[in-house]
Amino acid sequence: MSVVIVNPSSAGGSTGETWPQIASDLRSHFGSFRAVFTAHRGDAATLASEAAHKGAKLIIACGGDGTISEVANGILASGKDAELGILPSGTGGDFRRTLEIPSRTRDAARVLRTGRSVRIDVGRVSYTDQKGSDATRYFVGVASCGMSTKVIERVKGDEVSFVSALLKTAMRNAPVRLVVQLDDSHERHLLVSNLCIANARYFGGGMKIAPDAKLTDGKFDVISIGDLSAMKIFTSAPRVYTGSHLSMPEVSHTLARKITVRAADRAEEVPLEVDGELPGRLPATFQIVPDALRVRVNTQI
Repeated sequence: MSVVIVNPSSAGGSTGETWPQIASDLRSHFGSFRAVFTAHRGDAATLASEAAHKGAKLIIACGGDGTISEVANGILASGKDAELGILPSGTGGDFRRTLEIPSRTRDAARVLRTGRSVRIDVGRVSYTDQKGSDATRYFVGVASCGMSTKVIERVKGDEVSFVSALLKTAMRNAPVRLVVQLDDSHERHLLVSNLCIANARYFGGGMKIAPDAKLTDGKFDVISIGDLSAMKIFTSAPRVYTGSHLSMPEVSHTLARKITVRAADRAEEVPLEVDGELPGRLPATFQIVPDALRVRVNTQI
């Protein structure tokens, strides 16, 4: 039987409140399942790993991007070939946008029933966690540093929208100096508003940050946004949502399989964002893991 891992706290707690209706729609349009609920951060990864070890073939994440990422991490950590399914019920919805999975429960449930399995790449990042220890985790969407981490802090702390958080952050944003190495090239010193390591196309609640990213090409799309004024951020924001920002002179785009990033000032703490969460800080090393995870989708990606 398929297992649904439900994060009742996602979407500001509305997932828990509306779960009876979500479950009814899922049962009607998908079929039978077993539901388990998270209680704390990290539970989804543990529950997914346990489900995979017990033989679950399809493990469905019901929540936002953070829940999806945790479930993916649990499946990958288990070493089993379980398939990831997505039942969107969160704030951002960025990964499901890349997979073109509908946001309505009944439509997403039909994808779970009739969709097909595609094997996708994932990212693996090694970094310094919040306690100062070395840590490693996987990500399915986008990892970043710079302005995006402050936006995430506002969204989670003040429960404001991504757009509102972006505008508020832009008013006080300062660029960050980084040292970046792509594959085996020489290190480069960059002054950036934001640096994104993208496996998928969207982040930040619908920003099409990497419009050319493919989940099956064995490479990251590396997007560097240079030092922008607050006014330039305001006027350029619509281009980021439509994916037309790559032509801007302040934006660079390249492909790489391995990226190392550190603060130019080794004493400076630069936070790291991974799949919409803030697990730690730089220095970090990002590596692509090709064909690592099976995901149920409804379209060719």
